[in-house]
Amino acid sequence: MKKVLLLFISILLSFSMLSCEEEILSLEVSSPDDSIKVVIHSQEDLTYEVTYKDEKIILPSELGFEFESIEPMTSFNIMSFEQVEVNDSWTPVWGQRSNIDNHYNELKVVLEEKSSKKVLDLYFRVFNDGLGFRYIIPKQEGINEIHVMDELTQFKIAEDAKTWWIRNDWDSYEYLYKETSLSEVKDASTPLTMKFPSGTHVSIHEAALVDYAGMALRHGGDLNLESHLAPWPDGVKVKASETMTTPWRTITIADDAGGLADSSLILNLNEPSQIKDASWITPMKYMGIWWEMHIKKSDWGRHNLNHGATTENAKYYIDFIEKYLSDDEPIGLLVEGWNQGWDGNWIENYDLFKFTEDGEYEDFDVSEVVAYGQERNVEYIMHNETSGGIENYEASMDDAYSDYQRLSINAIKSGYVADGGMKQPRGQHHHGQYMVNHYNNAVKKAAEYQIVINTHEPIKATGLSRTYPNWVAREGVQGMEYNAWSEGNPPEHTTILPFTRILGGPIDYTPGIFDVTIDNGTYRVHTTRAKQLALYVILYSPLQMITDLPENYLDDSSKPYEEFKFVQDVAVDWDESKIISAEIGDYVMTARKTKGKDEWFVGCITDEESRELSLPLDFLGEGLYTAEVYTDDTNTDYLTNPNNVATYKLLVDNTDVLPISLSQGGGTAIRLYPSSQEEQDSLVKYIVGNISVKDIVMKKSIQSNDLFEVTLSIENTSGMTLGIDMPFMMDDELIETKYMRIKPHSTETYTFSKDDIFEPGTYQIEVGDLLNETLVVDKKEASLELIDFEVFVNTNKAMARVKVLNSGYEAGEKNLVFKVNDQVIEEKLVEVESAPGGKTKGITFRFDLSQTGIYKIQINDLIYELNHTVE
Repeated sequence: MKKVLLLFISILLSFSMLSCEEEILSLEVSSPDDSIKVVIHSQEDLTYEVTYKDEKIILPSELGFEFESIEPMTSFNIMSFEQVEVNDSWTPVWGQRSNIDNHYNELKVVLEEKSSKKVLDLYFRVFNDGLGFRYIIPKQEGINEIHVMDELTQFKIAEDAKTWWIRNDWDSYEYLYKETSLSEVKDASTPLTMKFPSGTHVSIHEAALVDYAGMALRHGGDLNLESHLAPWPDGVKVKASETMTTPWRTITIADDAGGLADSSLILNLNEPSQIKDASWITPMKYMGIWWEMHIKKSDWGRHNLNHGATTENAKYYIDFIEKYLSDDEPIGLLVEGWNQGWDGNWIENYDLFKFTEDGEYEDFDVSEVVAYGQERNVEYIMHNETSGGIENYEASMDDAYSDYQRLSINAIKSGYVADGGMKQPRGQHHHGQYMVNHYNNAVKKAAEYQIVINTHEPIKATGLSRTYPNWVAREGVQGMEYNAWSEGNPPEHTTILPFTRILGGPIDYTPGIFDVTIDNGTYRVHTTRAKQLALYVILYSPLQMITDLPENYLDDSSKPYEEFKFVQDVAVDWDESKIISAEIGDYVMTARKTKGKDEWFVGCITDEESRELSLPLDFLGEGLYTAEVYTDDTNTDYLTNPNNVATYKLLVDNTDVLPISLSQGGGTAIRLYPSSQEEQDSLVKYIVGNISVKDIVMKKSIQSNDLFEVTLSIENTSGMTLGIDMPFMMDDELIETKYMRIKPHSTETYTFSKDDIFEPGTYQIEVGDLLNETLVVDKKEASLELIDFEVFVNTNKAMARVKVLNSGYEAGEKNLVFKVNDQVIEEKLVEVESAPGGKTKGITFRFDLSQTGIYKIQINDLIYELNHTVE
């Protein structure tokens, strides 16, 4: 039930008592739980400020506009105001949760510009997890045409917070996120996310971007961020007639990173669904003829005689899907490069692409492939690349969408590769008002034909998937493909995305690469395979790609890898979602409950560092659950051995807290569901355990420079893989640290060594908390040996070289006898000093090779045979 209440609002005035005729100078509105307070001032310029739990977040920041032909709107009188409380909930068609609370206090302020007397309405909605505000210029005398030259919205941040951001580019969001102080930000796209010194997390973005230019943030002095709108070619930012409504400027606030990601603020600030019957919108996983082009196995066009989009190849993918993926749920097949326009320089072919069925290539039959898939419960996903030819695409849209509806195609992946701006019409930017309207209109048009849209090279996500739930996903990120042809995405990249890009909406990142080293050997994915599994849970989308080539999911016996079961099982639509724990740029642990099922999936990922985390299972129901665990094997990390995955099952309940061990660049994925009786009879219940020493092999005494080794047999008594950084210390000096990861209920052997313990005496040896022993080192007499015997030939002259190693504690002498064919040529008495790790001295003997034959060259007992021909 929707609850709307008129509330009393406090009026903050600069005088202690005012009559009803006196001027209103300030207004205040708070969140329902009173944790967030917003104060609006109109003494001089119009400003607002924000506090969270009495912590200053936004200092007084200006609001207003500059126009082309209307006087600026910056200084206002407050004419009237109204506040209401709304407390209701709504059910999304699909999403991260099946029910969303929508509870806020709204303040509407009617403002009159002091000089021009023009009216501006200002709305603030304050939720428990943040706020949004927007401007509305209502219809009024003297305003017929509105040309915004600058929106003057400011965000004066109270402290120099740690900030995650990408640089602003009106035509791309495909950049790696930077982590800097706020003072280093110059020109950034939103969402821009900050962590204050207190730990409070704040993200600035926008919601409901409709008929307006996309907003970036630019440095405005000190810690001030100013709104910066994408321009039309003529420099105007926004064009409107008579009235204008801006998007909501949003400020999400939370105690920690998880609170940001769990917020529904952006969605709540969008209008309800405009699609009355959305039963045809179905979240799904999909495969595609796509990754193979990025790794150069095939090509989008036919000009290289290696065309990927052939009827035969499409059927190969469909057959794989039918055999290994298609069950009760539909699975999609994306085919890129199916239509004319890809030959030659396709990026410039903006006016040549054909999108209707008669535009297919000769070696690809759309109808045949679609029908072949339908017989096997595989839905076809159409691909439309525009290359920035908007007029060409819009002219084809009705005919193309009609074709797709006739063929029962209800999904499109659209592309707008035009890094320098649109080709047709020239000068329009991806994030400008013209393209904002195009993207939105394309989605509305698709809904008329019951088609869902996955937009690539899009305008930023601002929660419009609530209003148009057929807008199921979009790219707008430096995604998986960058790993196939560039230095790629570092391990930390995906630990940042849930708290930046994904705050605006679902992301088509395309996870699921099993061959992370990529067969072409030039580029690679910077994760372990287990982390690729976990990304299906971490990176939210109702449209998730199973990205790798079909054959890469099969082992040498052509059977699916054991870990492929997680890809088969993982859901794409959820009843509940929650961040268990996270630190932006370091790690993320997310749990999600499958829509309509008592089944949970957990994803845990880390950056380039190994980590040990804890997973409380208190979100589970009563009784025993089966946990199917997929994690990095004990010898696995993203740099040296990324593909090995350890899998095991165990019984758990909601009182358990599971240890999660993540290797460098690694991950863990878990499926949890109520256990069957058979599983309860056969599986082991999780028990809390630890790492302990089962056996120690260590000499208690050695001589100077002897190799010293400690070999530990380490037992993991826990039901989960455990990891630990184990330091090897000698007299409180760190010698080395080994990161040890051990499978459940198993034992691994680790050896620590040092070969340069020189000074006689007593040493205290420690290996973490597992070993604390005393080592006695005795003085070793001089000990000389010959090593590295080599012979070099230059024409008819030769040189024999040997090193004398003294591994003892004192200096020593050794007599070297040099012979050729058993004849003594020279003798040398060599003295070698001592040193930690041993001391060496190189000795050289020279001789002539006077005749052809075999020479026996000898230094003491070392012999080298040389077959020489006189030159």
